Amino acid sequence: MKKLFIGLTILLSYTGLAQGVTPDFKIQVIDNQIDVGYGLALGDVDGDKRIDILLADQKEIVWYRNDGTKDTNSWKRHVMASNLTPKDNVCIAARDIDGDGKVEVAVGAMWNPAETKDITQSGAVFYLIRPADPTQLWEPVRLHHEITTHRMRWAKVNKDKFQLIVVPLHGLGNVNGEGNGVKVLAYDVPKNPKQTWPYHLVDSTLHITHNFEIWEDKDATKILIGSKEGGKVVAYQKNEWKSTGKWIGEGVGVGEVRRGDLPNKGTFVAGIAPWHGNQLVVFNAQTNTKKILTDQLSQGHALACGDFLGLGYSQIAVGWRNPNAEKKVGVRLFVPKDKTGESWEEFVLDESVRMACEDLQAVDLDGDGDLDIVAAGRATLNVLIYWNQRK
Repeated sequence: MKKLFIGLTILLSYTGLAQGVTPDFKIQVIDNQIDVGYGLALGDVDGDKRIDILLADQKEIVWYRNDGTKDTNSWKRHVMASNLTPKDNVCIAARDIDGDGKVEVAVGAMWNPAETKDITQSGAVFYLIRPADPTQLWEPVRLHHEITTHRMRWAKVNKDKFQLIVVPLHGLGNVNGEGNGVKVLAYDVPKNPKQTWPYHLVDSTLHITHNFEIWEDKDATKILIGSKEGGKVVAYQKNEWKSTGKWIGEGVGVGEVRRGDLPNKGTFVAGIAPWHGNQLVVFNAQTNTKKILTDQLSQGHALACGDFLGLGYSQIAVGWRNPNAEKKVGVRLFVPKDKTGESWEEFVLDESVRMACEDLQAVDLDGDGDLDIVAAGRATLNVLIYWNQRK
């Protein structure tokens, strides 16, 4: 596998709230020979207290070991599972749910979005049982699934309980996003993972769902699901999932959705509109208003909100996977210029043809207190780290 460290430094000026802040990232290619790079996850795989990178690639589930050096020999690639189904893998979830300092991993496969009627030909969910040596193959356990399995995450629903949340793309029998609603499911984790996993219906009212956000408040764990109908909020209350009656951008079709904090301590939701769309939009949770930050995406497919610049509030990283009108793909950073998020500044983190972004995640990989970015490129067939050089 070819590996390359690119000494590219992005130095950007910014005025307003963040006057004097100069975002500075260096790009490292950790793999330039992937097949698709459908989905990323992050977590400590081997128990060394460093965050590793996990990837759901076309036919393989892999992880890259963080050895803490950042040199050209770091990020060794290990295969966890391969050829789980005749069709592609599509998503992955990783989180330490038992407190042993190592992530548990689930994956989605049999990616066949055009098939909405034959459940044997579309969709699959697996839990991967960890071997004694995590660099060896993990044992897949097939779980119940719905049609067109598409996204998944682990959610902590109370202090002692985690569930695996799985969101399909379509409902059974859907044609052009019409028909039965998508069955969003929550799986309980049995003591023996080889036994039957009980599952519960979270929601079945939406069509063409794409991605979702989880936040774990003191009062309840909540999920924001992006869909054809907009962003719907459901919550885990009294040991079951219930609709809250709240929407973020009701009637505005969104694909990716992420939640962030404004300088005035208010909350916003960033979304890509429409599904696989060209717009990065921000919904203000207090005023229920929408603002378009850019319409220059093409197949917008990746979002992360976080405080990359150490400002005390969130910025938005966004990526897209097809060349836009300027024949560019890449990753951009948007920063609020005022307390209420009425005005935003755009910065280029990557452009040209280096990163046709299918997914990206934000995490502090090197423990220096700054959020770094991990991105997977579809047409560019690569996994990149954008190392934050702020400190």
